[in-house]
Amino acid sequence: MTIYSLFIILGCGIVTWLPRVIPFMLVRKFQLPDIVIRFLSYVPLCILTALFVQNLFVAKQGQFPDFNVEYCLATIPTAVVAFLTKNLMCIVVAGMSFMALIRYFMV
Repeated sequence: MTIYSLFIILGCGIVTWLPRVIPFMLVRKFQLPDIVIRFLSYVPLCILTALFVQNLFVAKQGQFPDFNVEYCLATIPTAVVAFLTKNLMCIVVAGMSFMALIRYFMV
C-alpha cells in the first residue's frame, strides 16, 4: 500500500464521517422545538420500515413483484417480538436472529 492510497482511504473516511457528526454538534448548541423533536423520534422507525419493505418484495422487470419467502417467514416471529416488547433494539436483534435461523435451516 502506498502513502497515496492511505491518504485516499483517510480522506474518504473523513468525508463520510463529517456529514454524520456535524449535525449532532450543531444541534447540541440549540434547543429544538418540541414538534421537531417529536418528528425526529419517528425517523429510525421510518428508515427500518423502508428497508424492510424494500427487501420483502422481489422485483422482476415487466412482472408483478413476488414475496421474498425468507423475509416473510422471519417477519412473523419478529412481529410477535415487536408487539410484546415495543423495543426497537429487541426487534432488530430478533429479526436478525430469526433470519439467521431461517437461512441456516433452509439452505
